[in-house]
Amino acid sequence: MMERFTYEVAVRWSDMDAYGHVNNARFLTLYEEARVAMFFVGARAQGLTSFEEGIVISRHEIDYLRPVDYGDPVRIELWISELRAASFTVAYELFDGDVLASRARSVCVPYNLAQEYPRRLTEAERAFLKPYLDA
Repeated sequence: MMERFTYEVAVRWSDMDAYGHVNNARFLTLYEEARVAMFFVGARAQGLTSFEEGIVISRHEIDYLRPVDYGDPVRIELWISELRAASFTVAYELFDGDVLASRARSVCVPYNLAQEYPRRLTEAERAFLKPYLDA
């Protein structure tokens, strides 16, 4: 059974647009906070720190299903929708209360920041990601 990583993110006043809703570009920031929690905090809790050495984003796509207003934190659920040798795709759902407000996907590439090149996933990284894989 596939697991989902769940993270609550506060909606900040600075996330709002002129219409009083979360600005479309700020959704990426909310998704980023959840993704960083998964790959830094969640992975570190399992003894894995290699993601902290570099991941770059090669693609984002977002579906906006309804506006999100300022107020309570939003809940973001993440899982892995595709796992390849040198990249993986994170899928997200953002909930405002119990209502699905947005879906998104990010293609992530492990990256050697010091030497500036993409790299393959390690076996330890693959083992961390597999429980979240929607196969």
